Amino acid sequence: MKTINLEQENYTVDHALKMVEIEIENAKLEGEVALKIVHGYGSHGVGGVILLSLRPLLVKWKRKGFIKNYFFGDKWNLFDVDTQRILQRDKSIYGDKDFYCSNPGITIIEL
Repeated sequence: MKTINLEQENYTVDHALKMVEIEIENAKLEGEVALKIVHGYGSHGVGGVILLSLRPLLVKWKRKGFIKNYFFGDKWNLFDVDTQRILQRDKSIYGDKDFYCSNPGITIIEL
Protein backbone atom coordinates (compact mmCIF):
# COMPACT_ATOMS: atom_id res chain seq x y z
CA MET A 1 0.00 0.00 0.00
CA LYS A 2 1.32 3.37 -0.98
CA THR A 3 1.55 6.07 1.71
CA ILE A 4 1.30 9.81 1.13
CA ASN A 5 2.63 11.82 4.06
CA LEU A 6 1.19 15.32 4.03
CA GLU A 7 2.75 16.10 7.41
CA GLN A 8 6.33 16.01 6.11
CA GLU A 9 6.05 19.31 4.29
CA ASN A 10 4.20 22.48 5.10
CA TYR A 11 1.65 22.09 2.31
CA THR A 12 -1.17 24.51 1.72
CA VAL A 13 -4.58 22.85 1.85
CA ASP A 14 -5.10 23.30 -1.89
CA HIS A 15 -1.70 21.79 -2.69
CA ALA A 16 -2.28 18.86 -0.34
CA LEU A 17 -5.70 18.06 -1.79
CA LYS A 18 -4.42 18.24 -5.36
CA MET A 19 -1.52 15.98 -4.39
CA VAL A 20 -3.95 13.41 -2.96
CA GLU A 21 -5.98 13.46 -6.17
CA ILE A 22 -2.87 12.95 -8.32
CA GLU A 23 -1.56 10.19 -6.06
CA ILE A 24 -4.90 8.36 -6.26
CA GLU A 25 -4.64 8.42 -10.04
CA ASN A 26 -1.02 7.21 -9.92
CA ALA A 27 -1.80 4.46 -7.40
CA LYS A 28 -4.61 3.17 -9.59
CA LEU A 29 -2.25 3.03 -12.58
CA GLU A 30 0.27 1.13 -10.46
CA GLY A 31 -2.37 -1.43 -9.45
CA GLU A 32 -2.47 -0.47 -5.78
CA VAL A 33 -5.42 -1.69 -3.72
CA ALA A 34 -5.39 1.16 -1.24
CA LEU A 35 -3.68 4.42 -0.42
CA LYS A 36 -2.85 5.68 3.06
CA ILE A 37 -2.95 9.43 3.60
CA VAL A 38 -1.08 10.76 6.64
CA HIS A 39 -2.65 14.14 7.35
CA GLY A 40 -2.40 14.52 11.10
CA TYR A 41 -5.26 15.30 13.39
CA GLY A 42 -4.44 18.76 14.64
CA SER A 43 -2.55 19.76 17.74
CA HIS A 44 -5.63 19.92 19.98
CA GLY A 45 -7.40 16.77 18.81
CA VAL A 46 -10.14 18.61 16.92
CA GLY A 47 -8.97 17.89 13.38
CA GLY A 48 -6.36 19.46 11.19
CA VAL A 49 -7.29 21.75 8.35
CA ILE A 50 -6.23 19.20 5.71
CA LEU A 51 -8.35 16.49 7.32
CA LEU A 52 -11.37 18.78 7.51
CA SER A 53 -10.96 19.77 3.87
CA LEU A 54 -10.32 16.20 2.70
CA ARG A 55 -13.51 14.70 4.17
CA PRO A 56 -16.01 16.35 1.79
CA LEU A 57 -13.78 15.53 -1.17
CA LEU A 58 -13.74 11.86 -0.20
CA VAL A 59 -17.54 11.81 -0.11
CA LYS A 60 -17.66 13.40 -3.57
CA TRP A 61 -15.00 11.06 -5.00
CA LYS A 62 -16.78 7.98 -3.68
CA ARG A 63 -20.14 9.12 -5.05
CA LYS A 64 -18.56 9.75 -8.47
CA GLY A 65 -16.74 6.38 -8.47
CA PHE A 66 -13.25 7.90 -8.41
CA ILE A 67 -12.53 5.84 -5.25
CA LYS A 68 -14.28 2.71 -3.97
CA ASN A 69 -14.34 3.62 -0.31
CA TYR A 70 -12.53 5.44 2.46
CA PHE A 71 -12.33 5.31 6.22
CA PHE A 72 -10.33 6.87 8.99
CA GLY A 73 -7.49 5.33 10.97
CA ASP A 74 -9.61 4.43 13.98
CA LYS A 75 -11.16 1.63 11.87
CA TRP A 76 -7.80 0.34 10.54
CA ASN A 77 -7.87 -3.07 12.23
CA LEU A 78 -8.76 -6.67 11.49
CA PHE A 79 -12.21 -6.41 13.09
CA ASP A 80 -13.45 -3.83 10.58
CA VAL A 81 -15.31 -5.06 7.47
CA ASP A 82 -13.82 -2.37 5.20
CA THR A 83 -10.32 -3.26 6.37
CA GLN A 84 -10.97 -6.96 5.81
CA ARG A 85 -12.02 -6.30 2.21
CA ILE A 86 -8.74 -4.48 1.53
CA LEU A 87 -6.66 -7.17 3.23
CA GLN A 88 -8.31 -9.88 1.12
CA ARG A 89 -7.09 -8.07 -1.98
CA ASP A 90 -3.53 -7.41 -0.69
CA LYS A 91 -2.22 -9.41 2.26
CA SER A 92 1.07 -7.47 2.35
CA ILE A 93 -0.81 -4.62 4.00
CA TYR A 94 -0.82 -6.58 7.29
CA GLY A 95 2.65 -5.13 7.89
CA ASP A 96 1.48 -1.50 7.86
CA LYS A 97 2.89 0.36 10.88
CA ASP A 98 -0.47 2.05 11.62
CA PHE A 99 -2.45 -1.20 11.62
CA TYR A 100 -4.26 -1.59 14.98
CA CYS A 101 -3.10 1.85 16.19
CA SER A 102 -6.48 3.65 16.08
CA ASN A 103 -4.70 6.60 14.48
CA PRO A 104 -7.15 9.44 13.64
CA GLY A 105 -4.36 11.18 11.77
CA ILE A 106 -4.60 8.84 8.78
CA THR A 107 -7.20 8.03 6.15
CA ILE A 108 -7.31 4.82 4.15
CA ILE A 109 -8.64 5.10 0.60
CA GLU A 110 -9.72 1.92 -1.17
CA LEU A 111 -9.04 2.12 -4.89
